[in-house]
Amino acid sequence: MGQYERLILMAEDQLTQYSTDARKLEKLRQKIGLSVPPGEQRQVKETLLAEMPTDFVSQLVENQRQAVALPFWGIAGLGLLFGISFMQPVDLIATFVGSAIAFNIQKWGWKLQAKRLVLQTLEDIEAKTRKPVEKATE
Repeated sequence: MGQYERLILMAEDQLTQYSTDARKLEKLRQKIGLSVPPGEQRQVKETLLAEMPTDFVSQLVENQRQAVALPFWGIAGLGLLFGISFMQPVDLIATFVGSAIAFNIQKWGWKLQAKRLVLQTLEDIEAKTRKPVEKATE
């Protein structure tokens, strides 16, 4: 597993904890600063910048993944309800399809949010390391 995947996993771990975004950035900044050399930080940042989607749907899923997945959870629930109550096995297909789509949307949003957190952390580290150099030259 490369640094890129490891940083994404570290960010996902931070997302599971209930805290503010600033606190998540602070914890992640400490971990990244200690374990990843500056050259690799730049490589990961360049990879993330190239990989992050900028279209409307991706940004919507990143910011509102649960709201986007909610209609598909509803379809899954209705398929289950109609499949059981009307004894229609075909309706149960909607349950599986709706659940799969909703789960994949939430998983995609989770990954996008973790990548954004890593990107913000790397930019924060870069800004803080650049600031003392600017003060020293004045």
